[in-house]
Amino acid sequence: MGEFIDMTLNKCPIVVLISGNGSNLQALIDASEKSDYTISAVISNRPQAYGLERAARAGIATRVVDHTGFGNRDEFDVALRSAIDEYQPALVVLAGFMRLLGGDFVNYFAGRIINIHPSLLPKYPGTHTHQRAIEAGEKEHGVSVHFVTEEMDGGPVIAQQRVPIRADDTPEVLAARVLEKEHLLYPAVVNWFATGRLQMADNKALLDNAVLPPHGAEANQ
Repeated sequence: MGEFIDMTLNKCPIVVLISGNGSNLQALIDASEKSDYTISAVISNRPQAYGLERAARAGIATRVVDHTGFGNRDEFDVALRSAIDEYQPALVVLAGFMRLLGGDFVNYFAGRIINIHPSLLPKYPGTHTHQRAIEAGEKEHGVSVHFVTEEMDGGPVIAQQRVPIRADDTPEVLAARVLEKEHLLYPAVVNWFATGRLQMADNKALLDNAVLPPHGAEANQ
């Protein structure tokens, strides 16, 4: 009988932060087997987040750091940082994590924390992006992956995928099409980091040592 070989040993360890359903987490889980990253843990600020079940089914360690149990954001940030550090990830991946993180936290993980946002940044930071894009008469919408900095949804963009807005689109229909792009884009970007291709330097995103343009790279690179 052959000796068991742990195929995750040489993979880049990541920790994923979630708050809810975890569909992007599921995309990361599904892609991880054929990628150069491994998910060391999934941490949620909400005990009932369905993404915790997704992680448990995949045999991934889970933790809850409930933000309601802390007196202020700083206390929560310190506890969350401590929980993340237990797993010593190379990269922290925000996947539907719905808490604003303070400057000390973000700077501690500078260059190794990324987020996915459902708009073509810098357009429409924050929430209700699909409705806002439709109401503004935009012809296209999409998704951005960016490094996290102190400015909300303002860190350097790594990559974007575009989605045309149709005349009969509702926010829900548009969101579903954007989500399909999210599920393809996020694992690809995480793998760029895992293979050493992606980094942040001087508040700029670099791919293969070249500074990326403001809209980031094409996802098929």
